[in-house]
Amino acid sequence: MRQILVLLIAVTLTGCIQSGEGDPMSWYASQDGRAPKGTSVYVCHGTGCARKERVDFSAADMGRLRSILVSGAGSPEKERRAMGRAVQWFEKRVAPQVGSGNDVGGFDLSTVNKPGQLDCIDEATNTTSVLKLAADNNYLKHHRVGRPKARGFFLDGRYPHATGVVVQISNGESYAIDSWTRDNGEPPEIMPLSVWFKQRPQGLQS
Repeated sequence: MRQILVLLIAVTLTGCIQSGEGDPMSWYASQDGRAPKGTSVYVCHGTGCARKERVDFSAADMGRLRSILVSGAGSPEKERRAMGRAVQWFEKRVAPQVGSGNDVGGFDLSTVNKPGQLDCIDEATNTTSVLKLAADNNYLKHHRVGRPKARGFFLDGRYPHATGVVVQISNGESYAIDSWTRDNGEPPEIMPLSVWFKQRPQGLQS
């Protein structure tokens, strides 16, 4: 039974082992995603960005996103916390249209390929999209948006997992903004990417 479970996870999360340096635009190409355009975001769901729902942000939405991020302009640390709040707001904002209000954090075999449920590829892509939208509109002061990164290859005892990434402009340090481990609308995990790479998450459910 354990061997079957591992095989199912391996097949489902193959996309999560992909990573690399570069512009976040290359991530969209590799995952069949779509980058934000104007004030529209293409929200991935259903596992591996299998489904993409266009969500158009109104002027009020953009104002709300800006106000959240401007509240963190005082320092890089404050801005990272504000980015976490922006991801929470984004997930709650798009949930009624996408049907992701009941998205369950972590990996749960019972939710694979279900519309409205998100795996790590969906989450990393969506986090990148809302932060890229913010960056494109000059809402970020201390960070630029990086290409999502991944860890875990089973051989090292960890299942594959990807995260959104931002880079602090002043020192070049990368940080993970990982919403996959939490249910929809809950605060994402934010930590140095070097720490994230070493983690062994407890999010596996069966």
